[in-house]
Amino acid sequence: MFAPHSILKTNASDFLKDLDLTDDELLYLLDLAAEVKASPADYARALDGKNIAMLFEKPSLRTKLTFDLAMKQLGGGSVFLEGPIGVREPLKDVARNLDRWTDGLVARVFLQSTVEGLAQWSRVPVINALSDLYHPCQALADMQTIREHFGGGALTGLKLAFVGDGNNVAQSLMLTGLRLGMDFALACPPGYLPDPEIVTQAEGLAAVTGARLLVTHDLSAAVEGAHAVYTDVWASMGQEQEAVERRRAFREYQVNDALFVQARPDAVFMHCLPAKRDEEVTDSVMEHARSVVFDQAENRLHAQKALLLMMLS
Repeated sequence: MFAPHSILKTNASDFLKDLDLTDDELLYLLDLAAEVKASPADYARALDGKNIAMLFEKPSLRTKLTFDLAMKQLGGGSVFLEGPIGVREPLKDVARNLDRWTDGLVARVFLQSTVEGLAQWSRVPVINALSDLYHPCQALADMQTIREHFGGGALTGLKLAFVGDGNNVAQSLMLTGLRLGMDFALACPPGYLPDPEIVTQAEGLAAVTGARLLVTHDLSAAVEGAHAVYTDVWASMGQEQEAVERRRAFREYQVNDALFVQARPDAVFMHCLPAKRDEEVTDSVMEHARSVVFDQAENRLHAQKALLLMMLS
């Protein structure tokens, strides 16, 4: 059993992308998240006196509340600012004010360069709570959820299929899943492939772990044999002007009963939320007995507690 005094502090000064944690640190974090979830009272004072600043350029339900509650339930506190970063005053000035008052920054931003700029100028750890390239905190909670539903241990030999846009969520899941030994398949329409540099990184991880990576336009090939079928909205925040075009491009990439049944009979359905029911996923799949979307949402709290413990303790 973990105890607050034995928490491993990560060697990473910031958590800006999934690969900032080493393989050993990632596995330790998932174990710690499970322990924190099972024994929350053991960690109730672990971050006594610590505070984070949350800087959000985008509205949020899960990310904001789970980071806020995580700090409170670990004995610390948080302050919250919503709006564009670096407009009213330079980003480097924002970072150098906040690092005088708080012990860490959590940023939910449009551009990866924004969170990297905060880290460049901040003397306290910076956590990427979402950017255009990565959603690493979501991937941590998702790996915890998959572990819970398929034995709680190693993920080697499991397959995660993502249907939809090759976006920040898909990219973080690709990197995190492959390095843990999971097969990863992405089915997306032409023109919506993931970032080529991130795919190259993913191919390198797959070569090391022996996991298989598939990026395809073929839905059936992606979901065949999948232990988890995952999707996300077709148009994320900041892409509203593309909504009509994206609806046309993605209309065949809906997770419905006919597609879900092509996965394994014990497959779970996953979604990072919020979901647009009957667009990227039907209501029947969202409400399926093997839908774990609210387990994922719950685990945002526990995975982020583990991350905060490692970054701030």
